Amino acid sequence: MIVDVQSKILPGVTHWQSPNFYAYYPSNSSVAGFLGEMLSAAINMVGFSWITSPAATELEMIVLDWLGKLLKLPQEFLSPGNCSAVRHGGGVIQGTASEAVLVVLLAARDKTLRRVGKSALGKLVVYGSDQTHSALQKACQIGGVHPENCRLLKTDSSTNYALPPEIVSEAISHDISIGLIPFFLCGTVGTTSSATVDPLYSLGKIAKSNDMWFHVDAAYAGSACICPEYRKYLDGVEEADSFNMNAHKWFLTNFDCSTLWVKDRNALIQSLSTNPEFLKNKASQANLVVDYKDWQIPLGRRFRSLKLWMVLRLYGVENLQHYLRNHIELAKYFEECVGQDSRFEVVAPRLFALVCFRLLPPVGDNEVCRSNKLNQVLLEAVNSTGKLFISHTALSGMYTLRFAVGAPLTERRHIAAAWKVLQDEASTLLGAPLQDNGNPS
Repeated sequence: MIVDVQSKILPGVTHWQSPNFYAYYPSNSSVAGFLGEMLSAAINMVGFSWITSPAATELEMIVLDWLGKLLKLPQEFLSPGNCSAVRHGGGVIQGTASEAVLVVLLAARDKTLRRVGKSALGKLVVYGSDQTHSALQKACQIGGVHPENCRLLKTDSSTNYALPPEIVSEAISHDISIGLIPFFLCGTVGTTSSATVDPLYSLGKIAKSNDMWFHVDAAYAGSACICPEYRKYLDGVEEADSFNMNAHKWFLTNFDCSTLWVKDRNALIQSLSTNPEFLKNKASQANLVVDYKDWQIPLGRRFRSLKLWMVLRLYGVENLQHYLRNHIELAKYFEECVGQDSRFEVVAPRLFALVCFRLLPPVGDNEVCRSNKLNQVLLEAVNSTGKLFISHTALSGMYTLRFAVGAPLTERRHIAAAWKVLQDEASTLLGAPLQDNGNPS
């Protein structure tokens, strides 16, 4: 069997844990995460309600409170301990950030429709930016929000691609004037394209003044905010109704483990709860316990809190902070390398461990299409070497290369080697004219 894995499976695997993996965003693995995943597989319980495995529910509540406190989230996001409270929050582990934004959008939708009437579904409007993750659009599709009512507002380099509050206010005012109902706003801490940060406080105030649900997507950069010097990027989270961070991205917790906190768990439960006879039990009926089946889309759920518990217990806060800071320093080193080569430019400011850059076209050739082809061919050439793997995005219409540092084994020598490959491939490319199909002649 192992021989077959080596000969038939591994040759077709993209190695996300490789120190030379810089594409997309990281998906961290660790010994602690692996042990937690292994224990979860061995126990193999299906913890959809408290009674199906009390330890699974209770550990999840505990570790989500631990992590929430590390992030200095407002007290309203933490578990109150009293399940009979009128309004209380808490944390839950979802599979991905896509699931997280979906469940809170459904909760916000139903909360709004209870106020304005179910017939108003076609009038509901969602707001984000053109940098917001595409998961928001998918959540709108699933949630019945009309595609034309999903407002992805334009950003540009003047705000470093952050969502300008004044643009949001204008869009909301216009929609209200034509009889539409704004109900959901999504802000991001660490956008997918460039890792920029939206102005949470201002956006939250706008949402609150218009009786909207404000969700903060910190899937990538939330991890860094356990470091005091990066916590400032969460300023304004107190205005949010929900907050999400992917522990499986940059927090040494094996996939999948997407942590979501809400201020009002009842909004989730009212939207997602089912209570068939075969699931009824005394603890649930008396509202004495948490049943996480009512906080998510599926019924079944894995014992995911075990791996997050092990990561927090075995590594501790200081080691996790050091781990994150090291990646940020390595990204800073790569950014300095780019800045020292006049053939390249950094396209967007680096805030965390992502560097957005591009190869400049030859002097006198400023045609955008040819410049984009140049960088596309560079990307393909670099990845074809098999020595590293990077990905791309588009910023202000520019084909932009992304270099995301975050694999657990990456060291400075790997960054230097990757930069050498980029420089060599750029030299080869600039020495050959581009054909119309974007390939060197």
